[in-house]
Amino acid sequence: MLWIAIRMLTGDKQKFYGLVFGIAFSTLLITQQLTIFVNLVERGASGVYNVPAADIWVMDEVSRTTDVNFPMPSTALDKVRSVPGVEWAVPHLRANASVRSGDGDLEGVSVIGVDDATLIGLPKRMAQGSADVLSSPDSVIIDDVGTTRMFEAGQSPIGQRLELNDQRAVIRGIADAIPSFTSQVTLYTKYSRALNYVPGTRNRMSFVLVGASDDVAPAELTARITELTGLRARTRDEFAQDGVDFIIQNTGIPLNFGITVMLGFIVGVAIVGLTFSLFIRDNIKQFGALKAIGVTNAKIRGMVASQAALVGLVGYGLGVLGTVGFIWGFSGNPTFKGFYIPWQVPLVSLAAVALILALTGWLALRNVLKTEPASVFR
Repeated sequence: MLWIAIRMLTGDKQKFYGLVFGIAFSTLLITQQLTIFVNLVERGASGVYNVPAADIWVMDEVSRTTDVNFPMPSTALDKVRSVPGVEWAVPHLRANASVRSGDGDLEGVSVIGVDDATLIGLPKRMAQGSADVLSSPDSVIIDDVGTTRMFEAGQSPIGQRLELNDQRAVIRGIADAIPSFTSQVTLYTKYSRALNYVPGTRNRMSFVLVGASDDVAPAELTARITELTGLRARTRDEFAQDGVDFIIQNTGIPLNFGITVMLGFIVGVAIVGLTFSLFIRDNIKQFGALKAIGVTNAKIRGMVASQAALVGLVGYGLGVLGTVGFIWGFSGNPTFKGFYIPWQVPLVSLAAVALILALTGWLALRNVLKTEPASVFR
């Protein structure tokens, strides 16, 4: 009986392709939008992920993320270093500035000051050059996404001179960094040099980066630092989550993407429901003939379920493949750098497809179950 159901479905090619298209489109829209949403909100933690050496971030008690912070006095560094269990602690500066390129273009940048001695605060990998270039006078390192915004395609930024708050800066390296949520250009330089590049108030230090001793857990050390210094201390994972939560709570991204995903679900229900209902209506005599020769309602339900399962599997597969093709096709675009499809997203899409098919299949099946076997002979 299942083979008969499949032949009935594939025999009407227009409706079969319409059902597959509806499921594929709905799957593509839901999977793609959820993928972009997850990757975008994770950009809120990029500042933390770009500093893999730090176990703990210490900040003023009102600071919330790497981009939303309140400067601390320099004495905070000594307080943190005096806490038992702290193996090392270095200053970290993050500030916004305006830079003028050699062509006269003005660009807003994020200036990050890393520790002068250890260079802790730099991303783990360099796309071009090495971290040692910061030892040269007026040297800065630009992130790889920033090069595409400040320079034309094919133009090397190495050796380019910039005017940073009326001071000279020379790009001598390119960092392989995770882009920020706004994809703003990021310049890395030594902490002492960053203080000159970004003049400001008396308190200048944004964070203290801490490495925990082997005999103490980072979570335990954060509580100890908070208790003894009065500052806010967060482990690497906690502070990364703070950045994600800040975007979710303070932007319209969840609502906007949620509306798009809901529209994808509604469109799927509309297309599949209408097409499935037309298919059932056109084949109502065949179902009536089957009931006339003794096929039970349970077997009819199994036939409709097998038809829905075939359409769902084909459409779902095409939708997921379309999402993979989209991410792969735009992988060269700096805006989509590092984008990936979390394993949870296809499962959510699969659940949505199953719900669409269950709802539309149930609506279409009601007419079949109400059909009288004798109606086929009228």
